[in-house]
Amino acid sequence: MRVVTWTLESRTPPTAPPRPVPDGVRLDHPTAVDPEYARFLYGYVGGPWRWTDRLGWTREQWEDELAVPGTSFWIPTADGVPLGYVQLQPLLEEDGTHVEIRYFGLAAPGLGRGLGGPLLEHAITNAWAIPGTVRVWVHTCSLDGPAARPNYEARGLALCRTETTDEDVPEAPLGAWVSTGGPAGPASISRPTS
Repeated sequence: MRVVTWTLESRTPPTAPPRPVPDGVRLDHPTAVDPEYARFLYGYVGGPWRWTDRLGWTREQWEDELAVPGTSFWIPTADGVPLGYVQLQPLLEEDGTHVEIRYFGLAAPGLGRGLGGPLLEHAITNAWAIPGTVRVWVHTCSLDGPAARPNYEARGLALCRTETTDEDVPEAPLGAWVSTGGPAGPASISRPTS
């Protein structure tokens, strides 16, 4: 499938504080995320949007990803259920720290709550709070939700690169159930024999 990937960036911090998340939503910032939970969030949020590149990762690959210094997660929840997540990952470059919004998205229970904009504002503000930050950036692509790129641009991230590639992706999204480890087809029911 032909996939268009856009890189967006900001080189100046926001001038206004982030809006609060909607009533009934709590924004958690766990101090440690294990590989199992990181993989769950990736599949839970990305399953409906064809996020598949990391589904085959080993636990060690997830550990390596999470071990990058400064990696952090922000997880909105309501009634104890995650509504989405943000993963920030800083990288020290010659001119300072470049913070990637590595993953950002809402799961089905988080959609339609007015959460996307405020969550992204919190992510950007927290990225700029990392000492030495000179750039905050993100990739989004034509496989992501239709609101992704407009949300980034509305929060001050500007397009700086476009790339078109041919990718091996499923014809249809796998869905959160399969992407989080559920079986791909109907479960067989075993019945006792008499």
